[in-house]
Amino acid sequence: MSQVDSRLVVDSRLACAIERGDRLAILTGAGVSTGSGIPDYRDDEGQWKHAKPVMFQDFMTQHSIRQRYWARSMLGWPRMAKAQPGAAHRAITSLQRAARVQRLITQNVDSLHQRAGSNAVIDLHGRLDEVRCMDCQLVLPRSDWQQSIAELNPHWQAEVVAVRDAPDGDAILERADYGAFAVPDCPTCGGIVKPEVVFFGENVPRLRVEAAYDAVARADGLLVAGSSLMVFSGFRFARRCVELGKPLYLLNRGKTRADDIATEHLYLDCGDALSAIVEQLEVQ
Repeated sequence: MSQVDSRLVVDSRLACAIERGDRLAILTGAGVSTGSGIPDYRDDEGQWKHAKPVMFQDFMTQHSIRQRYWARSMLGWPRMAKAQPGAAHRAITSLQRAARVQRLITQNVDSLHQRAGSNAVIDLHGRLDEVRCMDCQLVLPRSDWQQSIAELNPHWQAEVVAVRDAPDGDAILERADYGAFAVPDCPTCGGIVKPEVVFFGENVPRLRVEAAYDAVARADGLLVAGSSLMVFSGFRFARRCVELGKPLYLLNRGKTRADDIATEHLYLDCGDALSAIVEQLEVQ
């Protein structure tokens, strides 16, 4: 980060709030994981960069959609699993250990906050490292599920054009015969198994939403880092923060849905900005 940018950060209202000891609720989005090689969903204007992810209803009702999803995920998962926490994750962990974080909420499903050492994380949209049977509710590690998929498809082949390290661990394939791909059933009841993440068109579990609302209510303010807030599941917490008369800080390189109600918007890289705050405010 340049000296000019560093000065902008440490002189910001956000940095001043952290320096005086405010305990913030933090809501993170895909922008905090770009430093780990996982691209975000949207560009600086809030528009989709990729094709929209699979819809919940389609996944549950169409076997062909499940074949396509798991075939691509089988090839995309290994690189996703190897991703390591970046500067933004490490800085947030430092802030949490220094008692500057009331609660950490994330829209991401990559579990990188936990790998960086953060605790009591509200995984608003779930975790990609687990799968769940939609019938008997059996939960399995994604690594075990990966092995089951591979064992059922030893000869299935496709040309990988690109492994898209997207937030959902997808891979772009060509000349793929998805109809020949075998999708395993739940080993306990034979039901449909789905990644333990909230798909588009699916509701966030009520208890997670209530926990996030409670975090905002208990905090001195809310920092939204790396999220455009274009989906309501995240925007509602920014709106609640303002309704409660608390400061709303935005840290995102592009515009967000909450720009017109925010106390401050820093158009900076999450890792650079948060690292500067940790370093220059001597929050260790």
